[in-house]
Amino acid sequence: MPLTEDPDAAEGRSSPLADEWDKEAQSWVAWARKPGHDSYWTFHRDIFRTLLPKPAGRALDVGCGEGRLPRDLKSWGYEVAGVDASATLIRFAREADPDGEYTVADAAELPFGDSTFSLVTAFMALQDIDRYDAAISEMARVLVDGGYLCLAIVHPFASAGEFQGREPDAPFVVAGSYLEPRRIGGKPYVRGGMSMIFNSEHRPLQAYFRALSSAGLKVDRMTEVPDAMDVPGGRWQRIPNFLDLRAQKA
Repeated sequence: MPLTEDPDAAEGRSSPLADEWDKEAQSWVAWARKPGHDSYWTFHRDIFRTLLPKPAGRALDVGCGEGRLPRDLKSWGYEVAGVDASATLIRFAREADPDGEYTVADAAELPFGDSTFSLVTAFMALQDIDRYDAAISEMARVLVDGGYLCLAIVHPFASAGEFQGREPDAPFVVAGSYLEPRRIGGKPYVRGGMSMIFNSEHRPLQAYFRALSSAGLKVDRMTEVPDAMDVPGGRWQRIPNFLDLRAQKA
């Protein structure tokens, strides 16, 4: 029996998502930077890029991780800053891009003034942020009027259930409630000889749209993205794995 007890565990609470991602920082850097290993490189980056307005003014990437999207944004002509709650990931971002602007910060408490950025991006980050609604409010606050928020998340349908097999026609089953938020992941995911523990929060689609609306953001484009890494006709070609959208500040 342990001499001390984790008070969060004792009360049945999960540790903050930011802490879980910081624990996996080294593994994520290896995973994210291995050529062709992650969906970012094989197809998702190019789909997400179609949402972006032309470079004008400053851009902010929230949940920038080890900095792959800010590095790409810079190569595409954007003047970009990146923030992440993980000090470890920010260190890796700075090492890869010494001239870049990277800050350790909570997405729900951004260290920037009002109306600072013309574009805010959050690529595959919001499902990994506990206070996602406050984060969306902060993203809207730092946007100029008419500015855009472009984000990508795990599609809430995909995070609500799982396939009951690997066959192309395997049924996809939502065993619990789609509408109830809950922590997902927490177990090693192995692919291509690499292992990574993903920790995220499943939330219904309406939760994100309510937060966007409350922050004064109007969605004008949305794409449901299947997993193009799956084999043709594979099970992940039947349902959306990601949701990409663009919203404008009124």
